[in-house]
Amino acid sequence: MRLLQRLKSRLPSREQIARNRWLAWLGPWLHSPKLWHWSRRGVAMGVALGVFFGLLIPIAQIPLSVAAAIVMRANIPTAVASTLVTNPVTFGPIYYGAYRLGVWVTGSKEHPKNIDLNHPQSAVADKDASFWQRITNLGKPLLVGLALSAVMMGLLTYALISLIWRWRTVVKRRGRMRAPPS
Repeated sequence: MRLLQRLKSRLPSREQIARNRWLAWLGPWLHSPKLWHWSRRGVAMGVALGVFFGLLIPIAQIPLSVAAAIVMRANIPTAVASTLVTNPVTFGPIYYGAYRLGVWVTGSKEHPKNIDLNHPQSAVADKDASFWQRITNLGKPLLVGLALSAVMMGLLTYALISLIWRWRTVVKRRGRMRAPPS
């Protein structure tokens, strides 16, 4: 069984969603066939939205990606699945990389790495800055880095999936053209 067929077989049908008491209220929006169709644009947009919200927002990623997929007419299952780009294994490296990117873009000063949360006074490198001021200073580079990463990776995944989809279509079409007539 091909991968796409296996994925489709594991997805809930529209009828199952309509009968689900927790999702029934979404019925008017979720029943659009375009939201479930496996097309190049829909899948690429769904993955891009999922990656965008997965990187940008640490909580409520799935509901936000579904809402964006409904508004932008993207594939909902791929939007939901691609939010898992951030998980307990990848969360730390992604946020550290986003912080470093934010420090580079904003030109902020690096903060010392020996922060003792049990003794806030010992965590202050600058004697004039309080512990909460230092945490706030970490926030700006992190937010800038997350926003840039989310936008760049969302656009990159959209372009990459579109290119791969187009390449597969061309390869299949060439294979059919070379096949002997039956």
